[in-house]
Amino acid sequence: MPESLNLHKFENLSPFQIKDELIKLAQKEARQMALPYLNAGRGNPNWIATKAREAFFLLGQFAMTEAQRHRNEPQVGLAGVPQGPGCYDRLKAYCSKSVEGNGPPGAETLVAVVDFAIEKFGFTPDDFVLELTDGIVGDHYPMPDRCMQHNEAIVHEYVMWAMCAGHRPDAKFDIYAVEGGTAAMCYIFKALKNQRLLNAGDTIALGTPIFTPYLEMPVLEDYGLNTVDVSSKEEDHFQLNDDDFELLSDPIVKALFLVNPGNPSSVAISPEVMTRLVEFVKTRRPDLIILTDDVYGTFIPNFQSVMGHLPENTIGVYSYSKYFGCTGWRLGAILVAENNIFDKMIAEAPDETKAVVNARYETLTPDPSSFKFIDRIVADSRDVALNHTAGLSLPQQVMMTLFSLVELMDEEKTYQKFCWGILKHRFDELVEGMGIEVPDNPLYDKYYGIIDFEFWLRKYVGEEVVEWIKENVHPLDISFKLAQDHGIVLLNGSGFDAPNWSARVSFANLDDSAYRQIGKAVRAVATGYVQAYRASKGLPLHG
Repeated sequence: MPESLNLHKFENLSPFQIKDELIKLAQKEARQMALPYLNAGRGNPNWIATKAREAFFLLGQFAMTEAQRHRNEPQVGLAGVPQGPGCYDRLKAYCSKSVEGNGPPGAETLVAVVDFAIEKFGFTPDDFVLELTDGIVGDHYPMPDRCMQHNEAIVHEYVMWAMCAGHRPDAKFDIYAVEGGTAAMCYIFKALKNQRLLNAGDTIALGTPIFTPYLEMPVLEDYGLNTVDVSSKEEDHFQLNDDDFELLSDPIVKALFLVNPGNPSSVAISPEVMTRLVEFVKTRRPDLIILTDDVYGTFIPNFQSVMGHLPENTIGVYSYSKYFGCTGWRLGAILVAENNIFDKMIAEAPDETKAVVNARYETLTPDPSSFKFIDRIVADSRDVALNHTAGLSLPQQVMMTLFSLVELMDEEKTYQKFCWGILKHRFDELVEGMGIEVPDNPLYDKYYGIIDFEFWLRKYVGEEVVEWIKENVHPLDISFKLAQDHGIVLLNGSGFDAPNWSARVSFANLDDSAYRQIGKAVRAVATGYVQAYRASKGLPLHG
């Protein structure tokens, strides 16, 4: 690493900001050395789910014919809005004509998902199709503001399939459709503060390593929270241990925030630890607020979400972005069980606190005390005054509906299994390139990987080398060396509260062939550190 590049100036930056500097270095190296530029730092996949999209675009064309039935002024490009009576039959006829005429793809899928939903959920055909056609043209504000009626039923079933396949709870969840997991985080933090469920100076526990914004948001002036880590380590297979539960037993810890499966660890909570967590909360901490971000749960067979086991205590967050290849769509959901501790905490707050909090919603309801926590999240997301225009855009909700239905119909899970296969192959390529052996872990989703130099160097070359690296190598050197010497971008693990001498690799966003090359580059960097250690001790470079 050149003397001119001062790594200390990057120490306080988020890995997503450091990434920009790494990209510059990697692109420069790739150009100069005629190497491929490989950015495995971002998590968006390089695949997309096609069936729901094909149905979506065909539905949009049908919706235009529906709007033009009511009024059509083609000379100026103006039409009416879709109408309900008979729209189901018209959709069937439109799709049949498309199939017979060898029209655009998606007709068979569109008819299949509509009929599937009508039968499974008992929908009135015209009402459901009108929600789709009116929604996709986007002429109205979302109504209800939380989630369209039919979409909520469908998303609820999909999330139970995706997040609670291994343990479906006996609970009904209210759903707020939001602009991806990003918006969910912002809205939840704001609502917890506004309800005085978390106040400045309160302490929350973070299940680290964790997605960087969960480290950065609590300490902003907006929230002023203290954080403690329940740190899952590689040697513990990234599971909570005795020390973590002891920390959570302290009532000063008001909340536990988790990403499950982890980011960047990509390891899900084990059934044994889940059982222990449930018993712990029910017997020792029934007041513990839990937020679980489960975006990667679809990459674990029979995944079990915390919200499936502890629905009363848990705010669930799910994003469609990774599984369906739709990060640009911004599709997500906040889930709160109908029976939950949040409504109880608000109701049992001191009278002075209740008066202040309830006054916030006096313009929305004659009885603010009965205003549910989930509806307060919605209102707070639009600073209350704009509650009447709250909600995820209707075309986005239609896309959620179609993604969910296509997946619910796939009883053989062919799409899901194919996605698993992509990630496994890329993981295997990286491991072979690194020249290491990694035991199989059914709780590891292989979406990301933490390359922990400290762990692997200790295993293969010994403690002395590890200690020398800690004393002589800056933690960011790993990511910068990969960028500058190999044209490869990996995010620094320290930015996720992962081990300092580590890097995060995404297995989702590059072609399969790239990962063996990344593995070889990582091995070369590690070999360079070992050789530097041996040279410092006057030992032969190879030995």
